Order: sequence, then structure tokens, then C-alpha cells
Amino acid sequence: MDTLQRTIHNSDMPVVCRSCEARHGGLCGVLTPAQLLELNRQSSRKRFETGNELLGQGELVPYYANILSGVIKLSKMMSDGRQQIVGLQFAPDFLGRPFNAESSMTAEAATDVEICLFPRRVVDRMIGEVPNMERKLHGQSLKELDEARDWMLTLGRKSAQEKVASFLHLIATHIDPEKGDVSCFDLPLSRADIADFLGLTIETVSRQMTKLKKEGIIQIENNRHITVPDLDALNDAAGND
Repeated sequence: MDTLQRTIHNSDMPVVCRSCEARHGGLCGVLTPAQLLELNRQSSRKRFETGNELLGQGELVPYYANILSGVIKLSKMMSDGRQQIVGLQFAPDFLGRPFNAESSMTAEAATDVEICLFPRRVVDRMIGEVPNMERKLHGQSLKELDEARDWMLTLGRKSAQEKVASFLHLIATHIDPEKGDVSCFDLPLSRADIADFLGLTIETVSRQMTKLKKEGIIQIENNRHITVPDLDALNDAAGND
């Protein structure tokens, strides 16, 4: 077992952290037990029900957070009052932008969500003291940038069916990182939100979902529950490499 794995499973770390699976891929995974203990003293867990706002655009940011479970919807409000969904976050993503005192977007619980909260001042200080934490956040930021560029390709060049299939593939592969079987999931967004996210109409989203169902690529129950018999077939329908 390598050094990182020994650190992650070290019995000296707080009990609540030992039982947290999200830390393995998240920010806490790079901390020593002593550093994790320091952060744990300042942290708290909180649940948000679907539709509740975690952060508002333009608000002061009192905390950062690791997403432990659920899906968070990120959106931006335009000057004329129109709102656009600009991204989704899943466990173990990091919510917030270090050293930014003001939130640049609204974060809302798309499903029931559980997060681990850290005071902003504590994390900002630790980033300067713990090089591994700074590198981890930098790596996550670059990953988000790459994903945003891929999504620009989806929105700009793919057909309507490829867009809907790309969205379903994104959810299937991200919604529950602890679950080995990603073939079944509930959609975290309404048809209207999916249309907003993909730049399509609600009717087009519904039509393409029905087409994917008729082709046997997905199964739909109760309008929200999706089963994917073959993830590779969905990936092909999305036009992914």
C-alpha cells in the first residue's frame, strides 16, 4: 500500500473522516491526519433538500464545501433577468473558488445534497501552508476547464440526439461515484432544466429521449428513472470518442 493510501486509512484521523468515501477523490485526500484533524475541528456537515439554494450569485461566500452526495446545479443570472444553467457538480467536487469572497454564480441542490462545510478563511490559510492542497485544487480547476471545453463542443457542434445522449452519459458516469453499477439513475433535472442546459426546447428533449428509448439505448420509467442497458452504446449515441 502506498503512502497516500496509508494516510487515507490512518486510524489517527477523525472517525467521521474515516467513514467518508468522498474524501478519497476530494480535497481531504491529500491531507495528513494532523491536517485533517485541524480542518475537521472547523467543519460541519449539512443537508439541503432538492431546490434549496446553497449560494447565491453576488453573495459573500462564508464557506467552501466538499460535495459528499447528490447533484448541485450551477447557474448564472443575466442582466435582463434570464437565467442559464452553466454546470453541474457531483461528489467529490469542491464547491467554491478559493480567494474569491463573492460567488460568481448560484448553486442550487438539483437533488437532495449532503456537503461538508469549511470556513473560507481556514481553507484559504491552509492552501498557503499545504502545497498538496494547492496542487489538488489546481488540478480540479484544470479538470473543470477541460470539461467545460468538452461541453462547449457538445453545445456547439453536436446534433440534438447527441446532446441529449451526452447529458445522459454525463449523469450516468458522475451521479454516484461509489456505485459500481451506473446503469440505473434518476434524472437530477427536469425536462425544462435539461433543455436549458443543452440549449434545446423541452419538446426536442422529450422527442430525443423517446427516440433513444425506441432504439433500445435507454429505458424510461415514471418519466425520471433511467436505465442504460449498455453504457458503450449510449457513449456512441453521444458521439464521444
